[in-house]
Amino acid sequence: MSARPLHSRPWWVAVVSGMASYIDSAAITGFSTSIVILQKDLGLEQWQVGVAAGALTLSIAFGALIGGRLGDRFGRRPVFTATMVLILAAVGALLLAPSFEMVVIGAVLLGLGTGADLPVSLSTIAEAATEHNRGRLLGFSNLLWIIGIVVNTVLASVVGDWGRAGAQVLFAHIGVVAALVLLGRLTIPESATWREARTATRAGKASAERARVRDLLRPPFVVPFLALLAFYALTNLVANTSGQFGTYIVVTYGGATVGQAALIALPMVPVAVLGYLWFMKIADGPRRFLYFQVGAVLMIASKLLVVIAGLNLVTYAVSALLAAVGGAFAFEGIMKVWTQESFPTLLRSTAQGAIIAIGRFAAAGLAVITPLILDASVTLMYVLLTVFNIAGLGCAWLVFRRRRTPELFEESAVAAEPITAEESR
Repeated sequence: MSARPLHSRPWWVAVVSGMASYIDSAAITGFSTSIVILQKDLGLEQWQVGVAAGALTLSIAFGALIGGRLGDRFGRRPVFTATMVLILAAVGALLLAPSFEMVVIGAVLLGLGTGADLPVSLSTIAEAATEHNRGRLLGFSNLLWIIGIVVNTVLASVVGDWGRAGAQVLFAHIGVVAALVLLGRLTIPESATWREARTATRAGKASAERARVRDLLRPPFVVPFLALLAFYALTNLVANTSGQFGTYIVVTYGGATVGQAALIALPMVPVAVLGYLWFMKIADGPRRFLYFQVGAVLMIASKLLVVIAGLNLVTYAVSALLAAVGGAFAFEGIMKVWTQESFPTLLRSTAQGAIIAIGRFAAAGLAVITPLILDASVTLMYVLLTVFNIAGLGCAWLVFRRRRTPELFEESAVAAEPITAEESR
C-alpha cells in the first residue's frame, strides 16, 4: 500500500469531517435536555416526549443507512455538504417550534442529517489518510464525540434554567457548529480515491471495485461485514444501556443519590479522553489487536463484576471505570478502523452506514424494554449485558485475530468482473 498522503492536509480533513461525531453527540445530549424544557413550555404530555426522543434516535439510524449508500453512489462531498444544510434546517425548525408536530419534524431532520453524515465523513477521513495515520485520524473522531458531550453538558448547566431561551441556546449551539463545519467542508475536494474507483466502474474496467450492495453479503466481504454488524450491535447495546440508564439504575436499584451518580460519572470523562488519546497512539501499530484483547476483557469484566458482587455504589463505580478504559480499545474506535479497512471504496460508506444503523436500531429496541427487565431483576439485566459483550467481542476476536487487512485504498485493489454503471446502482 502506498504511503503517499491522499490529501495534502489529512488532519484538516479529519477535524472538519470528524465534527460529524461532535454534532452527533451534541444533538443527542442537547435534544434530551431541551425536550424537558419544551415539555413545560409547550405543555407536552409524557407520550409526546417519548415520541420526540424516539423520532431522533430512529432518524439517526435511518440517516446512517441512507447516507452511507448515497455517499458511495454520488460521492462524499455532496452528501457531507447536504447533511450540514439539513441540520441547519432542523435547528431552524427547533428554534421556532410552536407545537409538538414541529418538534417532531425538527427531531426527524436533525436525526437524518447527523446519521447520514457519520458514515460518509468517516470514509472521507480514511481516504485522505495513509496506512501510517489512518487509525489515528479515525480515532480522533471519538475524541470529538466526547468533546461534544462535555461542551453541551457545560452549556446545559449554564442555560438549563432559562426556560425556552435555554433550549434555543442549546439548539443554536448545534446550528453555529454546523454552519462553521459547512464552511470548512467547502474547502475539501471530492475524495480522489472515490473518483478513481467510480471512473473505473463506469468504464467497465476489469480492475473495477465491487459497488453493488449485495456484494457485502458475498466473499470476501461477508465475513467481516457480519462480524462487524454483530460486534457493534451487541456492544452498543451495553454502551447505550449504560449511558441512557446508568444514573437511573444506580439511583433506583443501587441506593445512590443523583449527586453521587454524577460524582461517579464526572471522572469517567477524563479517563475516556485519555483512553481515546492512547488508542490514537497505537491504532496504526502492530500491537493494536493486543490492546483490543485487553480492552475486551475489561469490558466483559465491567458488567460481570455486578453479576457476581451485586449492585452498589462501589461496584457501579468500578464497573464504569473498567468500561471506560476497555471501551477505548475495544468498542467504536476499533470498529471504525476495521470497517474502513475491510471494504472497497464504493462499498465503504454503505457498510459503515449499515453497521451504525443496525447498532442504533438494536439499542432503541432494547431501551423500550430495559425498565421492565430491571424491574424484574437487576442481576438479569447485567447477565444480559455480559452476554452481549461476550458475544459481540467474541465475533470480532474470531474474525480479526488472523485477518490481514486487504489493500483497499489503491485504485485497483479489489478486482472483480467488469461492472457497468447500471449494475453499480
